[in-house]
Amino acid sequence: MRAHVAKDYYGILGVDKNATEDELKKAYRKLARKYHPDVSDEPDAEEKLQDINAAFEVLMDPQKRAIVDAGGDPYDRSSAGPGAAGPFMGFEDIMDAFFGGSMGGFGRRGPRSRRRPGADALLRLDLDLEEVAFGTESTLTVDTAILCDECEGAGTDGDTTPQSCTTCGGSGEVQVVQRTILGQVRTARPCSACSGYGTIITDPCRKCGGEGRVRSRRRITVKVPAGVEDGMRIRLSSEGEVGPGGGPAGDLYVEVHEKPHEVFTREGSDLHCRVRVPMTQAALGTKLNVHTLDDQVEIDVAPGTQPGTVKKVRGQGVPKLRGGGARGDLYVELDVRTPTKIDTEQEDLLRKLASIRDEEIREIKSGSGFFSRMRDAFNGHA
Repeated sequence: MRAHVAKDYYGILGVDKNATEDELKKAYRKLARKYHPDVSDEPDAEEKLQDINAAFEVLMDPQKRAIVDAGGDPYDRSSAGPGAAGPFMGFEDIMDAFFGGSMGGFGRRGPRSRRRPGADALLRLDLDLEEVAFGTESTLTVDTAILCDECEGAGTDGDTTPQSCTTCGGSGEVQVVQRTILGQVRTARPCSACSGYGTIITDPCRKCGGEGRVRSRRRITVKVPAGVEDGMRIRLSSEGEVGPGGGPAGDLYVEVHEKPHEVFTREGSDLHCRVRVPMTQAALGTKLNVHTLDDQVEIDVAPGTQPGTVKKVRGQGVPKLRGGGARGDLYVELDVRTPTKIDTEQEDLLRKLASIRDEEIREIKSGSGFFSRMRDAFNGHA
């Protein structure tokens, strides 16, 4: 007989055994968005998402979580089907025996609801720096599940209604007899004929096939606030997929990606850029007109400005998110350029300037100077 190995449900969600309900929800949302088939490129994303959903369902159920904490697996099914006598009884089966079917139905789960919440969705939105800086409205096209307008989520055709399951009598559960070390014990299991719903749709809706929802393409307008940063997500409540059976829609998350700018680089709410300054203007001093995202500012270049000098312009950066109109700063790096090609007249002028400043070109002999003296000292020369 092959033993059943319990899954590490805590490991699947990446939480420890003392995780709170809020921590479980946070971990689940993060992983569900990461491995959702609409956004994930991983080949086994759908399988991972199923494991994530199962782990979340188990750990959010106090009874199932207690089974996991005791070293069992709530999904360990040893029975061969309704009425069959399995060879082994798992921990959950023993719990059912003492607190479920053997005590007059205490703790019975009852039929499952066909109406379940829909999944969240994630979309990517690429924007220019000006758009994320000052805010914008963008229209997105999304392929999603919407409520079936033919059956309005019921999943049935016309005026028909789901019929009570004859196998379980509408309870969604069947009794299973199992042999245990305590003897034969009767426990409850989800009915396989109706999948635990208690009813069977004999005449499914022709449009949705009984799902209560259909796939559709629709356009959604997203308002992007000023100052949003790269990688931030905008939550649109109830704009995700409608759930099976016409269940409530999940949320739609729009992840903002900022396109590289040809002039500015961004660090938080500050902007950085580089401006070329000719050598002569850096030496003599000048004024530069620099274009910002939405304006033009004048920068003073002092005489004798050196390469790499950075000038700070207050309030010309990106508006701060929820900053009440406050903006970051603009940092302008002055890139002083030495000419690479000069004519004879320009060369004569530079030589005259060098002579006046006592900067004529002199021959530098190898071995002379400070390093030569240091070398001689190490070699024992006086």
